[in-house]
Amino acid sequence: MKKLTRDWRLSTFQIIIYSFAAGILLGALLLCLPFATRDGCGASFFDALFTSVSATCVTGLVVRDTWQYWSLFGRCIILALIQIGGLGIITVTLLIFIVSGKRVSLVQRLIMKDAISADKVGGILRLTSFIFRFTFITELLGAVLLWPTFSHRYGKTGGFGYALFHSVSAFCNAGFDLEGDFGAFSSLCPYQDNMAVNVIIICLIVFGGLGFLTWKDIQEKKWHFRNYSLQSKAILLATVILIILPALFFYFSEYTDLPIRARIISSLFQSVTTRTAGFNTRDLTMLSENGKIVMMILMLIGGAPGSTAGGMKVTTILVLLATSVSTFKDREETTMLRRTVSNDVVKKAASLFMMYAFLFLASGMFISYMEKKEVLDCLFETASAIGTVGLSMGITPTLSAPSKIILMFLMYFGRVGGLTVIFAAVTFNPVHGKYPVEEISVG
Repeated sequence: MKKLTRDWRLSTFQIIIYSFAAGILLGALLLCLPFATRDGCGASFFDALFTSVSATCVTGLVVRDTWQYWSLFGRCIILALIQIGGLGIITVTLLIFIVSGKRVSLVQRLIMKDAISADKVGGILRLTSFIFRFTFITELLGAVLLWPTFSHRYGKTGGFGYALFHSVSAFCNAGFDLEGDFGAFSSLCPYQDNMAVNVIIICLIVFGGLGFLTWKDIQEKKWHFRNYSLQSKAILLATVILIILPALFFYFSEYTDLPIRARIISSLFQSVTTRTAGFNTRDLTMLSENGKIVMMILMLIGGAPGSTAGGMKVTTILVLLATSVSTFKDREETTMLRRTVSNDVVKKAASLFMMYAFLFLASGMFISYMEKKEVLDCLFETASAIGTVGLSMGITPTLSAPSKIILMFLMYFGRVGGLTVIFAAVTFNPVHGKYPVEEISVG
């Protein structure tokens, strides 16, 4: 009996993926209720499931316009799913334990550690408390700053509701919007020249995408950058680079017909939102092929580990780049910012890159074949799904059920994380001893 109990015990990674699956299913069932839609007829289970997956996985790809199709109740459910998905279901559950005064077991602390990519179990409860304080203060501040703009159109009460929805959606890098009264799937295009909305949304997206561990480092060590952990340093430097360089690209190649002020803000917004936020202020179908490819690369890179963002994560790309540089310099070890990166981390980064690249390409090509659509547009959708971004060429609502199922899988995979899925699915048996070494040419 003891052996049977051990065999059925779930690992921390399995608990994480099952908790997300349970949250998605519950959200889909609630969205199927008659009063969740404006017409009072209720959504089909498939549309409800797709919306629940997209909201819980903080993606933003939709088959129904959020404002035009869902009722106030339905939009509240979507907002709750975005919040829970952005923080992580495990994190929310742990907070309930803390608030209720219940004892948090070591197993629960271990699960939380894996869920937010923390490096140790010690101090995990303080970190959880910090995550919630930081999240709610930032989202509330964002809502208050957006309130004046939205209140002009929707009144004070309605305006605050709209401001809060977009603030949560931006911080959680979800990309859901309520601007359907301007036209279906309009996103933030009605505010493309509104400086306040653009700047506030940009800040919320960046704050959510930096990761809670990075913000904890900033809180504890203030402006002493040299004392930050290697991960925090790498994330902050990469974030600056991945905002500036793509913004320059969009400025000089995509938005040349706009006035200088609009050109600058549109370029910055596009650079930031592409890395998993999902809002857009300009018509994406007007982008050049080079612009679409740059956006796909940014979507696949994503944000930071332990953040509300998805994608491969900036640290994965940085480790691979550092490994390449070390190889070119004929160094045995990978170094980054005067620190040595372990071989285990290098192998994980390479594995993640291969998984994301394969799923992105294979899924896009399969959808293109199935739907008889341009392969670049289909690849854009799959990059958006697996990177949990939500930007679209407008083809997602027109796809068949098999293609939408593929997008749902990619969103789920991108949110829970590639390594989490692998560790949850595979039982690792330690290998004793070593195999003989033999060389193989790779170039």
